[in-house]
Amino acid sequence: MHVTYVVRFQVLPDKLERFMSLLDGVLDAMRGEADFREAVLHRDPDSPCRLMLYETWESPDDASAEQIHRPYRRAYHEALVDLLARPREVTEWHTLRADRRDARLESRHAEELAEARA
Repeated sequence: MHVTYVVRFQVLPDKLERFMSLLDGVLDAMRGEADFREAVLHRDPDSPCRLMLYETWESPDDASAEQIHRPYRRAYHEALVDLLARPREVTEWHTLRADRRDARLESRHAEELAEARA
């Protein structure tokens, strides 16, 4: 069963660049983890410092017991107290259903190739 963590952040406006730099490093490193499925970062269109991240993992046990303690997360976790207006909100969700459009359809280049072949 997959597990998804939804994390909400209210970043201090003058700390947004530093926050993003640290988070980018964590997300880049997570991609190499065997149980990692996906991560998506969202920004509130009405509040550019309000962010929501969801990260999905194959196993709830690995995600909660091991992932949070990975060395690549240390600098990020230590800096949060200085970067956020309030503590982040983390909630856990279990997947019931997932629907995705075929990734090939999302590529403009792929569509152009298909038209050219027709």
